[in-house]
Amino acid sequence: MPWVNHRQLMSDARGGNYAIGAFNMHNDETTQALLIAAEQAKAPVVLQVGRALVPHVGLKRGFEMTKRIAEESDAQFVIHLDHGPWDECLEAIKLGFNSIMYDGAHLPVEENIKTTRRIVEIAHDFGIPVEAELGKIPDAGESVNWEDYYTDVAEAQRFVEETGVDYLAISVGIVHGVVPGVKPQPLSITRTREIRDATGIPLVLHGASGIPEHEVEAAKAAGVHKFNADTDLRHAFRAGMLDVWSEGDRQLEDAMAEGRRRMIAATIEKMRLYGCAGKAK
Repeated sequence: MPWVNHRQLMSDARGGNYAIGAFNMHNDETTQALLIAAEQAKAPVVLQVGRALVPHVGLKRGFEMTKRIAEESDAQFVIHLDHGPWDECLEAIKLGFNSIMYDGAHLPVEENIKTTRRIVEIAHDFGIPVEAELGKIPDAGESVNWEDYYTDVAEAQRFVEETGVDYLAISVGIVHGVVPGVKPQPLSITRTREIRDATGIPLVLHGASGIPEHEVEAAKAAGVHKFNADTDLRHAFRAGMLDVWSEGDRQLEDAMAEGRRRMIAATIEKMRLYGCAGKAK
């Protein structure tokens, strides 16, 4: 299948009150798992070259791996740079990514606005949509004062107006990762709705692993149309590998094949939960 337009996917999701699943790849088998899941669920998928893969193999090799496997599949896909700094965003545009996230959330707000606006101008010249982030997202298990981490509504409105960004990743109680046995912080659906109303663009939730089903549904209704999930899928892949190795000495390929099978099932479950299953054109 040809690559699909991320803007159109998000527009369709917004109009249909569902969300697109965005997932990270780590090697050939995890990339295959995401694409096979998309084929089986008849769902579009956002393939994210993320912060674990880039230090491991580099941006160019991560992109080439993803592109090669995706173009051999029948899935509808976007290849998206996740949490890219300035130089990586420029390289991703040159390489042929058709969606990028510029992450200036750690910068002072004025500098974040200035650099995001410039990235948006460059990316839009190539027809590439840009996601950005406002607010701080802690790691799972951190003890934080959530009011200091939530995305500020007025700041989000100004940020979107002055940068022209296409989608906004927000902090409303989400965390990166999952701590087994620890109940996650409830999402602030009220804050999500307020940001949607103030900005008028589709919202994104990173760290979507572990979010209860009823909160996923509420977030979709409040304006979230892209969920980024990685931990739950990695755990599924790992569980498959460990189960094979628990049987004694086995080939690595046997373990990875079972990991892939488990990850396919976990990804389809996410696609159904987000509502994008059956939405491939």
